Amino acid sequence: MSTQAMTVLVFSHRAEVREAIITAVGRRPAPDLGRVRYIEADTVADVLSEMDSGAVDLAILDGEAQPTGGMGLSRQVKNEIDPCPPVIVAVRRKDDRWLATWSQADAVLVHPLDPLASAETVAEVLRSHRLPAVRG
Repeated sequence: MSTQAMTVLVFSHRAEVREAIITAVGRRPAPDLGRVRYIEADTVADVLSEMDSGAVDLAILDGEAQPTGGMGLSRQVKNEIDPCPPVIVAVRRKDDRWLATWSQADAVLVHPLDPLASAETVAEVLRSHRLPAVRG
């Protein structure tokens, strides 16, 4: 597995939510993955600009962001950006996990964020989406 640094975009209109996500996932979510470089975004325009650049390996979107939530934004980028990097949506309630299916998210994190589960989820998504590129 490559140890090249990966870029993770974290979106929320609230700085404390972005910080909680970054802290929970950590700088190296798994020993077999490279370090993570975070880009923080607090507006939809910033997210779209970064995603369009092609430099994002994974996006973690706050499902509770205002005025546009991460679930709607996930669905938008999944339908408009090709190829779209994987997307994880962070939700406040376990019962909201079903909405992630509608949003076409690759995975879901649930607040309060558990550091072990968060890092494991991010690592699994990064591995599953990087393997085809390594083989090709």
